Amino acid sequence: MDPSTGRAPAHAAAHELLFVNARQVVTCAGPARARRGAEMGDAGILEGTAVLTAGGVIRALGSERDLIAAHHGAAIIDCRGGVLTPGFVDSHTHAIFGRPRYEEQELRAAGVGYMEIARRGGGIHASVRDLRSRSEDDLVALAIPRLRRLAASGVTTVEVKSGYGLTLDDELKALRAIRRLAAEVPLRLIPTFLGAHEVPLEHRGSSARRDEYIRLVVEEMIPRVAHDGLARFADVFCEPGVYTVSESRKILAAARANGLLLKLHADELEAGGGAELAAEMGATSADHLAAISERGVESLAHAGTVATLLPATMIFLGKTRQAPARALIDAGVPVALATDFNPGTSPTVNFPLLLTLGVSQLHLSAAEALIAGTVNGAAALALAGETGQIAPGFSADLALHAVEDARELPYWFGDRRCIGSWIRGKACHPYDLPVS
Repeated sequence: MDPSTGRAPAHAAAHELLFVNARQVVTCAGPARARRGAEMGDAGILEGTAVLTAGGVIRALGSERDLIAAHHGAAIIDCRGGVLTPGFVDSHTHAIFGRPRYEEQELRAAGVGYMEIARRGGGIHASVRDLRSRSEDDLVALAIPRLRRLAASGVTTVEVKSGYGLTLDDELKALRAIRRLAAEVPLRLIPTFLGAHEVPLEHRGSSARRDEYIRLVVEEMIPRVAHDGLARFADVFCEPGVYTVSESRKILAAARANGLLLKLHADELEAGGGAELAAEMGATSADHLAAISERGVESLAHAGTVATLLPATMIFLGKTRQAPARALIDAGVPVALATDFNPGTSPTVNFPLLLTLGVSQLHLSAAEALIAGTVNGAAALALAGETGQIAPGFSADLALHAVEDARELPYWFGDRRCIGSWIRGKACHPYDLPVS
């Protein structure tokens, strides 16, 4: 039985899927790289267009009549007047965690700040204690429904970080869980090592203890993660009060020397030079950036590093300041959007909500938000040549939405309109419309 059509294939041609009767096809077609400036305003929206996939790859776009005639054995997916988009790319999540941290929301409402909650042993440290107590099996079981909810919002590619272990064994446990999840859920998962998410409590109190942990990350964790093939990226939380620029540079240099690509949590709450470091180190993306400096914007533009913005985090934290998306785009920095899904500061798997916030809070156009959630999200994971657009040769990663116009995707505030998604041509989220 073909999970995408609900019927058995009769012959080889049934491996082809033909998507017809879409009101719009949002192709995001163009160069296989991050889009900058005015390029972000062109989402490549077509009408009267069918899409043919085969072997997990997009094969053709064209008129329905021509493609049906040329591929009469293909399984037909009737889009019933909906909008077909590339599958969304969520390029920044912390989906491997145990219990939620709902009590912290009340503390923030009472005026307790992020850093004060951390000082009291909450925040990341609370999730560290929890994850250390759990088995790998438990982490996998908890993550499966979360990732399926992401898929239900039209996401087909998800970056997942470690970072709640902060010991060699616990970081490896988290990364092994991510590897297992790749076989359990129909999504493309990109693992990131974030052993430098915080300095663990047992390594605080003296500069010697702090330096000891950094040596552990550099000399033991990173080589082991790379040797075991458990991550594609390494990330560092470069922020005043967490890791300094010089400490972050040392960790990132070790990661690069071990063959890992680089990311940074940068300038989230204070401008601390994280964006400049991301540019200096050739990081694929710099993430958060709500407090980025003008010099940081210029540095990212010169380097071509993707700025991954996480507006749900600032909203959930009760902050009025967001990353300066318009300044970034105007300077030529490619901008992506991601959920930052995590238990403390962004407990959302609603990717279309990110599109809404991109428009209402970051002042993007609908087309810019769509590019930020597809092509540029893929570029933030070094996947711009593989996914993020509906064009021949790209992975058949698609999402179908029950709307008539692509501008409705950021318009329906908090509403899930995805009714089907496919990863490499296979069902990712159940297609719940009749098929012909």
